[in-house]
Amino acid sequence: MKPVADYDLAIVGASFAGLTAARCAALRGLKVLVIEAKKDPGARIHTTGIVVREAAEAVDIPHTVTRRVRGIRLYAPSGRHMDLFAPGYAFLTTDTAALMRWLADEAVRAGVEIRCDTRFTSGRYEAGLVHLDTPAITARYLLGCDGAKSQVAEAFGLGKNKKFLIGLEAEYSGLDSFDPRFLHCFLDSDIAPGYIAWAAPGPSVTQIGLATKGDAKPALQRFIERTEARFSYSKATIVERRSGVIPCGGLVQPYATDGVMLVGDSAGLVSPLTAGGIKLSFEFGRRAAHAVADHLLNAGPPPAQIIDGDLPRFRVKSLLRSALSYGPPNWMYEMLIGTPPLRALAQRLYFHRKGSGGSFDEFAGKLTD
Repeated sequence: MKPVADYDLAIVGASFAGLTAARCAALRGLKVLVIEAKKDPGARIHTTGIVVREAAEAVDIPHTVTRRVRGIRLYAPSGRHMDLFAPGYAFLTTDTAALMRWLADEAVRAGVEIRCDTRFTSGRYEAGLVHLDTPAITARYLLGCDGAKSQVAEAFGLGKNKKFLIGLEAEYSGLDSFDPRFLHCFLDSDIAPGYIAWAAPGPSVTQIGLATKGDAKPALQRFIERTEARFSYSKATIVERRSGVIPCGGLVQPYATDGVMLVGDSAGLVSPLTAGGIKLSFEFGRRAAHAVADHLLNAGPPPAQIIDGDLPRFRVKSLLRSALSYGPPNWMYEMLIGTPPLRALAQRLYFHRKGSGGSFDEFAGKLTD
């Protein structure tokens, strides 16, 4: 006789991946529990929350928690810039706290139980069940969706993220002195070695931040001082500051064992080049849920076996990340800004396609909103 579990599926982490997987699994008929250490899925946000078009299409995010951004304004250290856009493509900046709460509400509506203020500590796989010590429950399967420094990975001897970018960000209210049609991205190896700095117009606030390679100290205050004349931060109000680590080493190994699988940031499912992981969290949160449901309901193969062939390995992007970690000198950015080679590369990187030519103003004039 098979042992009876408290839940079909337990998920550690009310994250993008965790909440997406939970809702999908519940809709498939599984009894699902999500364990979250925070008091509220929308508390203590550690991400800018920019959603690319493909991710927005994966879930029906309500427009009330987003703002559409049509283009990228890419700056050299001197302030010279070029505008990038692609007809038919847009980014969504989000009120990330509100988005996480909406995802949690949707999961609960589907039948998911969410226990907040509950920290996973340890567990084991025994006699066909996953046994968690905190909370003291059993489940037929466990998904670790608990972020870049996963406790599930630690407890079950799975692979860990080892390479990180370090991000700092400040949210401003009343910052109105820049063009909100663009996500503003800054190339500067002195201030943001190994990555970029940014100014992102959100639905209600503007996010100013940067990320650096793991061995560099983020210099957010220097960036703010250097761009004060452009953005007039002194006339606005800081409403929140945050920091976090972004895994950039690619898929961890192993990412699964008997009864347990990592998904999202826990598994290193973040592009080493762009540091974008929300799209992959939505996609593989859903894929993992279906794989678990097929495994438990239809005696299908182990979930990792089902999705393994589709998981990105990021081999080329990891090589490019290693090159960028050395930080191209600023004179190179100055030389390349506005040139066709950099424009073509940036278009592919941000929009996954070529631009259509013409100016952004010509493009914007054709829009209805």
